[in-house]
Order: sequence, then structure tokens, then C-alpha cells
Amino acid sequence: MTALSFSLKDNPRLDRWLRFQDDHTVRIGTGKVELGQGVLTALAQIAAEELDLRIDQVRMMSGNSVEGPGEGYTASSWSIEHSGAAIRLVAAEVRALALARAALRLNAAPDELTVADGAFLKNGAPSGIDYWSIAGELDLSAEATGAVALKPQSAHRLVGRSVPRLDLPAKLTGSGFIQDMMLAGMLHARTLRQPGPGAVLLQLDETIIRRRAGGDVRIVRLDNFVAFVGTDETAVRAAAMAATECAVWDNALSLSPEQATPDWVASQPSDDRLMGAPSPEKATDRVSARFTRPFLSHGSIAPSCAIALYRDGILTVWSHAQGMHPLRENIARTVGFSLDAVACHHVQGAGCYGHNGADDAALDAALVALALPDQPIRLMWRREEEFGYEPLSSAMTVAVHAELDAAGRPVDWTTEIWSATHGQRPGVGGASLLAAHAMKTPPPARKPFDIPLERGGGAARNGIPLYDIGPKRIKLHLIHDVPVRTSSLRGLGATLNVFAIEGLLDDLAGRAGEDPVAYRLAILSDPRARRVLEKAAAMANWSSRDAGGAGSGLGIGLARYKNSSAYAAVVAAVDVDEAVRVTDIWCAVDAGLAINPDGILNQIEGNIVQAISWTLIEEVRFGPQGIATLDWESYPVIRFSQIPEIRVELVEAGEYPPLGVGECAGGPTAAAIGNAVAHALGTRIHHMPMTRDRIMAALMA
Repeated sequence: MTALSFSLKDNPRLDRWLRFQDDHTVRIGTGKVELGQGVLTALAQIAAEELDLRIDQVRMMSGNSVEGPGEGYTASSWSIEHSGAAIRLVAAEVRALALARAALRLNAAPDELTVADGAFLKNGAPSGIDYWSIAGELDLSAEATGAVALKPQSAHRLVGRSVPRLDLPAKLTGSGFIQDMMLAGMLHARTLRQPGPGAVLLQLDETIIRRRAGGDVRIVRLDNFVAFVGTDETAVRAAAMAATECAVWDNALSLSPEQATPDWVASQPSDDRLMGAPSPEKATDRVSARFTRPFLSHGSIAPSCAIALYRDGILTVWSHAQGMHPLRENIARTVGFSLDAVACHHVQGAGCYGHNGADDAALDAALVALALPDQPIRLMWRREEEFGYEPLSSAMTVAVHAELDAAGRPVDWTTEIWSATHGQRPGVGGASLLAAHAMKTPPPARKPFDIPLERGGGAARNGIPLYDIGPKRIKLHLIHDVPVRTSSLRGLGATLNVFAIEGLLDDLAGRAGEDPVAYRLAILSDPRARRVLEKAAAMANWSSRDAGGAGSGLGIGLARYKNSSAYAAVVAAVDVDEAVRVTDIWCAVDAGLAINPDGILNQIEGNIVQAISWTLIEEVRFGPQGIATLDWESYPVIRFSQIPEIRVELVEAGEYPPLGVGECAGGPTAAAIGNAVAHALGTRIHHMPMTRDRIMAALMA
């Protein structure tokens, strides 16, 4: 008996996941969506493997709130662990049902039959029947049981192979993204954004707006929500820009630069929680360090976009958000519709790896479509909106405290965290869509909430060290009243937590006069963690590491993402003068059974690149008008010229189940860079991003 995944428990019917189609393909449904991580290719491999199909015989239906399984949000590196596990079980059970039915048809024992490309062979010879010829005789309304044996790894044909990505051909030819989608009679729309949830629109000069637009533009207004609609996208955009300049608001949000700092956030009232062991009664030899990072943007390559159509009482929305079933529920709630009257379909966008403006743009488009029925509405945010109004990743402060034994090894550990929520997706913890706050009756106030540790954690993610330390705990100070929305960005709190934990461990190794890798191995019993740590060190020729302090450094970082998903160890080499330049990265990963090795490597490389950018460059700033970093000049991200040589190797671990990998390297990369900079300078920089000013201050100290 194989245990059912969360996804299969929530969606037990087989036909929610799998259907045989008239064109001799199999449609596989998933609630998880493609965000650039290659997950649909991997899920297709899993289905084709268990069904004994070619991969071109599988059609993936992703993020369909009407026909597909509801699996919440595509987040937390759970797509393969949850949806993949569900699809594997469903495919195995359907294959068993089909074999039993074919055996009756052929008057044969099931063990006389095999399947090749969907066709049944009897004792190795063609039987003349296939899945599709008996599909009508199968009861796929039955619920999954988990009672069917899964194919052993030794029999795999597709799983473990680097199959080319299924989504790339369309994207490379200009038709793969929602921004490319066209419907007959489609109108373009842009919004005038409410500057803060309590802002009231007092005046809007429509004459100026129409003159500046230079074309025919309709104005849709619902309370404090305003949109501009027309056939000419350029005119619509000009109208929105003019409206931003001439609108008069009461109670508009105003921010100060200080509010963007981790210190300001940490100084606010908090909802305090203790996770793990009770606090020690008294400290003997206690070492502490404090680390911070600022608010971060998703830095989405393309601004958020959605298409909506209201026709015959049904509101249909196409969106690149990360969960179509939650999106449907939130749109229905906001506009007062039943769930049956709303349909949400996923169309791929230029990935965000977290909760950016996609959900909000979907509601924007829906509101305009309701005002203008029978006309498809394509609503896209402007770049300034994407930076200025998407939920941010919270600024954080992390203090790590270790009690040491006589040998200088930690025997008690506390990770103390100050952060706003990382779990404010719509429908989670009372959060709602942006435009809902512009309506006459806004949503009720949200209560303090963050993702619980048993679901991976939000601010507390990876706050418990992987090492054999003894009593370990997290003290979370959840800040509720920050002046901007905060929500999920790749890795959530894990990036700074791993940065802090691994930074203190490096300092403890130095205090004990031990090599950082040897020190870690001495307090690490998990064999899989030891293996990736030793592998990364060998890849980087760690044994040749010098004493440091001469401007060049080598540092290491290790974590198991959420302490339950993939293991990653990263070594970073840096040169430090007036700024930090990462020259080389070596990374070893244990992902369990690798479904698509090339896809995994691409995910890890991308995660490493993004983590370098967070560690060295990215920082949101506030100003009197709100968020001040509204373009790529004020919010720069890493350039191609700054990307180092990256080498990633997968540790063979096919005997274990597949593990989520998309976010596993972020924290270890940040930690490895921080430790490499400390090695290069002989002093530690505790604050991200490690900018030129912080480097110069450290060098001058």
C-alpha cells in the first residue's frame, strides 16, 4: 500500500487526473502550473513512465479550475513531491485497471500482458487492442487506493532522463506567454492604482486624460478602482499615466525611507511565538550574531497580465498566477459570484517564483470584464505598478545564539527572527486581492498569520539547523503592522535564516581553530547531508583553501530545504576589493530520484543566480509617495556579465523518493558568499545586500 499524497487525498477521483482522449493521447491534469521550472515536462515523464507511453502521447492540462484537480498554490518546491506523487499513483492504478480489462477481452492472465506505447502485447505479440479501445469500459470515477505497486526504478525508461522541455518551443517562437495571447475583439486595459488601501479618489480630470491618450479610451470606475479601456494599447497606457499624474486622493499612503529598513521592522510590535525546545534556564558560554536583509521585489521580467471575459453569466479569467483554484475562490468572493460562475485557466507568464502581481491583475481584468460584458479584456500592469504594488518579501532580522561546550561545539541553539508575514497569498491567513480594497466595502482586517512550520514555515523556514546540536528552537517575532503588503518570494525566510546559521557556524569554527568543513562534519550525522557537503568541498578543491584575509575567499553553506526537501551544499569563491565579485560557484545536490536531471540542474543554476543577486545587489527603498524603486535602474538585478562560473552536480540518490529542488540552493548560496567574504576580508559582513558601501565600511573599520 502506497500512502496517498496531500493532493490525492484532496482530489481522490481518477478522472480528475487522467482521461483517455480521442486522438490517442492521454490528458494528465495537475493543479500545479509551469512557472519556468520545467515541472510540466517532469510530470509528463512520470505519467508516461507508469503508463508505458511515449512522452508525446501525454497532454498536460495545468491549472484548470473547472476540470483539473485543486492543489492550492504552486509553491514551496512541492510540485513533484505532491502532484508528481499523485500522478504516479493514478497512472499506476489506471494501468492496472486497463490491464485487467484487456485480460478479460483477450481471455488471458494479466501477467501475460505488457504495454508498449499504450498498446497491449500478449506474450510479447501485438494483441490488436490498446488503452483507447477499452477506455469506455474503465470506471475512472473511482477513487485512488494506493494499493497498486509502482514501477521499480530498474524498469524506468523516461524517469531519470533529460527530456527536452515541452514548453520551450512555443516560448522561443513568440507564443508561449499570456502576454502573447489574443482573443477576437479583445480590448486593452490599464489601471489607476489606489495609493494605499484606505485612499479615496476625490478628483479625476477626464478631459486631461482623454487629451493625453490621443485615442478613443473608455473609463471604468468602481468606487476607488479605475481602469482605462480601448482598442489601442498605446492610448490606454497614455491614459493611465496621465491619470496617475492628475488624480487627487485623500488618505494616500506615505512612507519614509526608515520604514524600509530591517531595524525599523524589528522595532514594531510583534506577535511572539516559540517553536521547538523550551529556552535554557541560563547561558554558560553563549555566542550570538545578528544578521539582516531588506525588503525584496520579485523583479518579474514581464509585468503581470490577465485576460477576462464575462459572457452568458460566466466570468472566465486567464492568468499566470500560481493557483487557479484559489484565484477562482477569491475572485468569486470579491465580485459576489458563486464558484460555478467563475472559471480560471492558467497561461504561462514570465516566471516570478513567488506571489507577485499576477493574482491582482486577474481581479483587475475581471472587474473590467464585468463592466464591459461580451468583450475580452487584456489588462497588463505597467512596470511601475509591478514594482510599486506587488507584495514584497519582508525585510528581516535574524539573531542566532549558540551555547558551547568545552570543545567549542554548539550544544543548544536559538534562532530569533523578526519579520512580517511571508504567507499573505489571497485566501491564506485572511489576505485578499489588491483591488478588493478599492471597493466600497473592503475586506476585513487581516490577523497576524504566517505559514506554520509543519507546512514548511514562512519567516521561520529553515530556522532550525540541520546539525546535531541538542535542544533547538525558533523565537519568531511576527510583525503585523508594516506599511506594505508582504508575501512569498522564492525560499521565503530560508535565505536569511541559512545565511545567519551558516555564518555563525563559520565563526564558531574559527573560534575553535578548526576548518569550517571539518567543524560541520563533526556535528553532522545525517549521511545525505554529509555526502553533499563532502561532494561540494571536493568539487571546489577545498583542501587547498588558504588562511584568507588577502581579498580572495572561499566559503561554504549547507542546508536541507525546509529540513524535508532537497539537500544542497554550495561553495563560493569571491574576490573583494571595493565590491564583491563572485568568481566561481560549486554546488552538490541530493534531490532523491531525479525525474529530469537537466531540468533540475537548470532550476538549481537559476536559484543560485537569483541568490547572488539578493546577497549582493537587491534592495527595495521607500519614499514619500510609496515604494521608490520602480524601475530597473533604481532596483537593479544581477547582469549576465556578473554571473560566475557555476558547476552543479547531482548526488546519486535514486533509492529515495523525489524531493523538491527549485529553492534548495538559495540559502546555501547566500551563506557561502557571506562566508567567502568573511574569509577574504578577515571580518564578517552581517547585512544583505553586501554592497560597495558596506564593503568599504568593513575595510575602513
